Amino acid sequence: MISHKEPRQIEQFINKQEKLANHCSYGIGGRAEYFASPRSITELVELLRYCSQQGLEYTIFGIGSNVLFSDQPSANIMYVSLKELLQFDVKDNEWFVSAGIPMSMLALAGELIQSEDFQFTHLLPGSFGAGIYMNAKYYHGQIGDVISRVYYLDMAEPSLEIKSIPVEECKYGYKQSIFQEKPWIVLGADITVEDYPSLSETEIESILERYMLMKDNKSNLMQFHAFFSGEMKRLSQPETPIFIQEIEEYRSKNKHFINHSCGSYFKNNYDIGQSIGALVDHLQMKGTTYGGAMISPHHGNMLINVNDATAGDILHLQRIISEAIYKEYGFIPEPEVQIIK
Repeated sequence: MISHKEPRQIEQFINKQEKLANHCSYGIGGRAEYFASPRSITELVELLRYCSQQGLEYTIFGIGSNVLFSDQPSANIMYVSLKELLQFDVKDNEWFVSAGIPMSMLALAGELIQSEDFQFTHLLPGSFGAGIYMNAKYYHGQIGDVISRVYYLDMAEPSLEIKSIPVEECKYGYKQSIFQEKPWIVLGADITVEDYPSLSETEIESILERYMLMKDNKSNLMQFHAFFSGEMKRLSQPETPIFIQEIEEYRSKNKHFINHSCGSYFKNNYDIGQSIGALVDHLQMKGTTYGGAMISPHHGNMLINVNDATAGDILHLQRIISEAIYKEYGFIPEPEVQIIK
């Protein structure tokens, strides 16, 4: 179900000296020598071949809601954002959703057909591709539960042909997938929706057009929250579903969209029986600051950018949390955030 838009010349979508802080929810990152945001699979494939020809390494990310960029990016890396790879196709009871679509768009699509299956993605920051990669979850819902087939490029094969894999073979677990083990670039996935009315493609395209008007604010958490909360309120009249209300209240209570951050910084260790946030709270570390960074006073597993923090500031707080948890509980927490140098 993947379509190919008319490609631009490669010079039209490669930027030089691009500030990476503008492409992540942390608002942190120095200037990249090479940056690109392809709008189609064709452009992405052309870009990857260009990197090979020029001897450039590359790093792929989506909206940038779960990454921490270096203050001094490598000069030999092409930083590739897929946040402009926006495609939402509807055919009968099957959707194809591309990697750059925000996960929260699924909650809006679900509301249009009165399905509760996608409510867990409401206000879940990040692109669908990143969600597929890490099996993003909230409460009891996870991406691996709602998709049927994933499309990808295998970077180990020079042909760069589009391949696919059924969800049953994706090795999904808690924030785990086969995509973390392979040199694959996720392009999107099929979603099969049964026993509900057909989704209005016109309506979802209208929402997507309004989202596209956000331009470079797609990585800004405040703009993200305003857009998706507003769209959900518009669609769920006269009464917002209870779980959606609970998500809104939880995010508001913990000030998730007040400061630049990547949400939860560490993966939870369920062998311990408590969340990382609870452990940090027990250690009385909430509110600790270093440079322009702070351990959120509202949520112990959030490291926030409160005053022009650097990547070094965030990494320092990561270290002191890791050391404190290891000393008290005997393990080193694994970062959920992808640290890109």
